[in-house]
Amino acid sequence: MPRRGRPAAVAAAVASVAALLLAGCAPPGVWDLTGDLSTHDPAIAKDDGTWYVYSTGNGTVADGNIQVRSSSDGRAWRYEGEVWDEKPEWIGETVRGVDNLWAPELVEHDGTWYLYYSASTFGKNTSVIALATNTTLDPDDPAYDWVDRGPVIASEPGDDFNAIDPGVATDDEGTPWLAFGSFWSGIRMVELQWPSGLRADAAEPLRLADRGAPPNAIEAPYLVEHDGDWFLFVSRDSCCQGADSTYKIAVGRADAPTGPFVDRDGVPLLDDGGTVLLETEGSRVGPGGQSIADGMMALHYYDRDLNGQFRLALVPIDWDGDGWPVLHW
Repeated sequence: MPRRGRPAAVAAAVASVAALLLAGCAPPGVWDLTGDLSTHDPAIAKDDGTWYVYSTGNGTVADGNIQVRSSSDGRAWRYEGEVWDEKPEWIGETVRGVDNLWAPELVEHDGTWYLYYSASTFGKNTSVIALATNTTLDPDDPAYDWVDRGPVIASEPGDDFNAIDPGVATDDEGTPWLAFGSFWSGIRMVELQWPSGLRADAAEPLRLADRGAPPNAIEAPYLVEHDGDWFLFVSRDSCCQGADSTYKIAVGRADAPTGPFVDRDGVPLLDDGGTVLLETEGSRVGPGGQSIADGMMALHYYDRDLNGQFRLALVPIDWDGDGWPVLHW
């Protein structure tokens, strides 16, 4: 992939904004949202015209299961409950001391919805990414029923990776890939298979992004294809500290979902590269935990005006003249 320098990219971005202004409209920016917005690590999806966000559970509610919210227009959100009332029993046996389930991912394939999610404890890599399936995301549909499909990949102290934060993409040949990772050795990837949605083989996980020096603060991978290029969105630095969080969203580009990814300056993401797209601005602190559907990025941030409470944000993705994503915060 040819290297594209920062001056050209900046010029293209400025030209894109100028064109919008000349057309009499402002650049797309963060949407104004109402309703129940208390989401962390949102997975956004659209099913039969309705928007859904699945997010990290609360350990004091429904055994910490993944939370569900919906919206008819993407702006007014309501709480729909949790995926289950109780976690599958095997999860507590696999990850001792697990409280809530984390960082879900929603993928549709051939009429089935696949829900990937994480079970872990903070700061440890005794973790598992698990799977459940459903035929609909509509909680009012009589067919709505999340079926436990068990573990996809697990990690333990002897491993150099952490099996949390799933992000799934299907390549041009129809092969699904699971990107994952938090700290340890950075962002890793394994091949999946349809229709089970489970891991295809026991091959060593591929390496997609690595910051190198401890604590290797990179996580929450999400893959998107645009105009033949693949983009790996990641969250860098520290989340989960309220108004003191330093999370930010960065991106790299490759010819395939398996990499190698480089940033705007040509720096490999395996060598601490990554072009920052969103970071703290004003009262919106530490944006991250991103996912994308229908050209819209869902993320969480910490609201300085609400004593650091985490909130849902939706930001349309624009693309500049060099084919890089642009987010207006």
